[in-house]
Amino acid sequence: MSKIRMEDAKSSYDVLVAGGGLGGLSAAKVLARNGLKVLLVEQHFQLGGLATYFRRKGHIFDVALHGFPAGMIKTFRKYWTKELADRIVQVKSIRFDNPQFSLETTFTKEDFTKILVERFGIAKETADAFYAELDSMNYYDSTSLDNRGLFEKFFPGRNDVVRLLMEPITYANGSTLDEPAISYGIVFSNFMSKGVFTFLGGTDEMLRLMQDDLCANGVDIVLGGRLEKALISGKRLEGCVVSGKKISCKALLSNGNLLNTIQDWVGEEYFSPEFIASLSKVRLNNSSCQVYMGIRKGKSIPFIGDLLFTSVHPTFEPGEILSDKVSSRTYSVYYPEIRPGSGDHTVVASMNAKYEDWGNLGEAAYREKKRRLIELTIGNLSKYIPGIADKIDYAEAATPKTFERYTLHRGGSSFGTKFDGLEPSMKLSEQIPGLYHAGSVGIIMSGWLGAANYGVICANKILKDFTC
Repeated sequence: MSKIRMEDAKSSYDVLVAGGGLGGLSAAKVLARNGLKVLLVEQHFQLGGLATYFRRKGHIFDVALHGFPAGMIKTFRKYWTKELADRIVQVKSIRFDNPQFSLETTFTKEDFTKILVERFGIAKETADAFYAELDSMNYYDSTSLDNRGLFEKFFPGRNDVVRLLMEPITYANGSTLDEPAISYGIVFSNFMSKGVFTFLGGTDEMLRLMQDDLCANGVDIVLGGRLEKALISGKRLEGCVVSGKKISCKALLSNGNLLNTIQDWVGEEYFSPEFIASLSKVRLNNSSCQVYMGIRKGKSIPFIGDLLFTSVHPTFEPGEILSDKVSSRTYSVYYPEIRPGSGDHTVVASMNAKYEDWGNLGEAAYREKKRRLIELTIGNLSKYIPGIADKIDYAEAATPKTFERYTLHRGGSSFGTKFDGLEPSMKLSEQIPGLYHAGSVGIIMSGWLGAANYGVICANKILKDFTC
């Protein structure tokens, strides 16, 4: 029960999990711990999905945004191990710097309330009422309130306040003012209430511990194995084809993009016309660009905060954050304390992006656009770390095409689909018994926490169906 080659996989399992993102990993753990025989197949050569890492020139770069909610401690402790939970530590400083304000925060409810009252002149009663509104939201509620209406209700005409409360979430997952307020409420309540946390040892250490735990619980893991087709017989799942090999299974849990799952891995002909019609409302989320910067050994950088949200745009406009004329960036700074003993300093800049601005470029134009992106990103960082360009010995960029390649998500979508993908995701097994989905949909706009918890939700649903 370990990491195996595809040719060594058994011909039959209880559950096949396709995709090794945090949702798939967490589901596999819960299923195996409850006695099911699980095969986890990941098409990349390492686990993690977008919560992964890579090594270049002696540096380790974490791909996911540098930070997740306090709720990960409980999730790791309950569904994984105490060792994983104990590695979660709070980051020291989150900074905002834009034309409307420049400030530092701990990302806690108390600190945000203080900032709203003392820096922005908002009545404490209004700030408390805003938090109470968000705390009352549940993902299964039906509401027509969007983010624009939510902010106008509590902070009318205050674009600066909206920028403080909304911009980090827009950076992280592309949310706009026209999205359902409930999706914002889920993220804000999780992510911006008790501080921001990270994993001591880095993503590489976290995934190593997860893989060891999965193997200890009997999960077979195949890296470099690609799900090609779900096999349906009599409107029920009977197996899958993975890298040319037929695997019989009672359940398939897709940790991939919802639309890929339905249209490519299964086929629309197996679903009701009404269900397929409902997919017309499902929107892909935006993608991202990232610039990875490694600092030369023996050099160091000053502490400028763990997360730095920067923008030169005069006001908060979500559409501008998506523009390829980049005006807004998030810098995740990794000091040696993150990987004790490494001495390594790295910086990862993240920028929201649209696939169409990158996907159709010729090779020469694509390379030049990447070069320019790196150059401008380093130039912008020099405002906060003078002379940074001379300390960098490795710089590279990822684009929507990069994320499409490594995740198989259409358009390189960094969060799969928007919130409207949640309902069809949860109803797949009603259409085809044995088919489930724990990929990126609106509920996981809380990032790592939402991804892991949605995987657990789906695993529990599979366990319940297995006993019926």
